[in-house]
Amino acid sequence: MKSVQIPAPGGKLQIVDREIPTPKPDWVRIRVRACGVCHSDSMAVAGQWPGLKYPLVPGHEIAGVIDEVGSDVTTWKKGQRVGVGWYGGHCGVCIACRRGDLMNCHNGKITGFTHDGGYSEYMVSPAQAVAAIPDGLSDEDAAPLMCAGVTTFNSLRHSGALPGDLVAIEAIGGLGHLGVQYANKFGYRTVAIARGQEAKDLALKLGAHAYIDSDATNPAEELQKMGGAKVILSTVPSGKAMTSVFEGLGDNGKLMVIGASAEPIEVSPAQLIHSMRSIQGWASGVAADSEDALGFSALTGVRPMIEKYPLEQAQQAYDRMMSGHARFRVVLTIGS
Repeated sequence: MKSVQIPAPGGKLQIVDREIPTPKPDWVRIRVRACGVCHSDSMAVAGQWPGLKYPLVPGHEIAGVIDEVGSDVTTWKKGQRVGVGWYGGHCGVCIACRRGDLMNCHNGKITGFTHDGGYSEYMVSPAQAVAAIPDGLSDEDAAPLMCAGVTTFNSLRHSGALPGDLVAIEAIGGLGHLGVQYANKFGYRTVAIARGQEAKDLALKLGAHAYIDSDATNPAEELQKMGGAKVILSTVPSGKAMTSVFEGLGDNGKLMVIGASAEPIEVSPAQLIHSMRSIQGWASGVAADSEDALGFSALTGVRPMIEKYPLEQAQQAYDRMMSGHARFRVVLTIGS
């Protein structure tokens, strides 16, 4: 099979021939049809994750077809359309797992990090990490929903916002353009926040009821004029940008953080106490959450905006994603 691997930390992606893997007893083998190129892949490329072993095949936004099942697998069969995301399985014995908090498993697997991912014609995955893809979603559309989709969908549905509440989406990019769509379909009064006027028409087309240009106005003040946000979903990888919108939260408002950044969010205790506001991070979801996100997307018409590249152009696709100019998710198409 053809695979694209990271030879060593900081290395360029390499196209190599590998043996098609055999699934372990409780794993499945997937014939990959599409794989999203996520910014989180850069941590594997750069070696910024503990315990990585190279060469490593990245990719955790996978859509394909089950090609073979391990001897102990009873819930999946050959020929089923499935996806695999960031969540790569849980141990079942740590304290988090025993409490049912599978995403916080202390020994959890991560697709494309702890084991080879989807930049490949075939990949193997723990059966517990597999999600069914519904009819009505193409492989290319389903792939980004396995990470960007489930993260925005899951964070919003657990945010505490109710239909009619004011919900703001900060940054209209790979995550944000999905966040606006989900927020609209959830029945929220949806506000998009971005820099400049360039994203306004698209944000309104995607379902935003209002648009705030953070270059021209103070976004926190504008949100307060609207009554204060119940939730601000920040998809921007900037602690400074998150800080700038915090005061736009209303009573019991929550800043939901899904944009990864090493910069601190600078909020004082008094700001948290005033109006009893809070900050919460959110990471992806388990396979059942992915199925919920996929099913909801198929039902309501939520779709990612994608740019497609063949597997052989994985380095170009990765560079395009890292440039920040992609509109808005980059997807590798693999096979037919």
